[in-house]
Amino acid sequence: MKRSLLLASAVACFLITQFSAGEGMGRAQDRDVRSPVLAGNWYPGQPEVLRQSITDYLSKANPSGAEGKVVTLIVPHAGHVYSGQVAAYSYKLLQAASPRVLILIGPSHRVGFRGISVSQYSGYKTPLGVAPVDRDVTKKLLSIHPQMKWVSQADHQEHSLEIQIPFIQTVLKDFRIVPIIMGDQDLEACALLAKSLIEVLPNREEAVILASTDLSHFHTDQQARALDENFIKHVRDFSPEALAKAVASGSCEACGAGPTVAAMMAARDLGASRSVILRYANSGDVTGDRRQVVGYLSAALLKTP
Repeated sequence: MKRSLLLASAVACFLITQFSAGEGMGRAQDRDVRSPVLAGNWYPGQPEVLRQSITDYLSKANPSGAEGKVVTLIVPHAGHVYSGQVAAYSYKLLQAASPRVLILIGPSHRVGFRGISVSQYSGYKTPLGVAPVDRDVTKKLLSIHPQMKWVSQADHQEHSLEIQIPFIQTVLKDFRIVPIIMGDQDLEACALLAKSLIEVLPNREEAVILASTDLSHFHTDQQARALDENFIKHVRDFSPEALAKAVASGSCEACGAGPTVAAMMAARDLGASRSVILRYANSGDVTGDRRQVVGYLSAALLKTP
């Protein structure tokens, strides 16, 4: 069961479809609230079980060396049983930061499209309730550039954002989300998104950006750690341009490289000056199978006095 869930999670992150005519406005679900597609599979479907499992992950997370204001967090997006403990390190910081607005940036795994999709749903439902969308911010983003649009099909089966929402609902009470899915992940698209976020954030001191990504896929443990350490190095060095170049060259891997680079660029413009690696692990640390693993990272970009 765990093996099949890992394969499903990793394959979805690895097999990103080529560009296609997947654009347009789909029918709303439950009026204009997105229904969950991962509940009961990628994370528990029963509210009390889901909340308790996340609480358990948080209780075991002890992020250190992360003094300062949280501007951006990098979080993994596999099934909770695999990456939930790593993600909890970021969410423990988010709980302390208690922002009012969460910018969620993830890659498109199942629908290929050009540009950047900004959700126009009013909320995202999970077993823990409905996470409200900040429609003022999403509408402003759509007005900035033709590449910013809503590709509703990209949202229907996408896991990179939904997997984060139960964590957010557990650690925060009063918040709104801004869900963004990147079709294009090149440096130009990352720069456009970063610049757009700086323009529209209503109160920069009350916002945190979450970049959703897994790292290398289906390498041996030794190979994965070498690839992932190269990715981690550029995050630690707070060098988004170098990270983009490294991913393009193949010296490291990440299905959410674009969201990570965009979030790092925005964080830099928002005054973040320091990067802290909170936790790294791979699926082999959970399953014990070191033959083909997927890498997971939690990191924080911080603004310090």
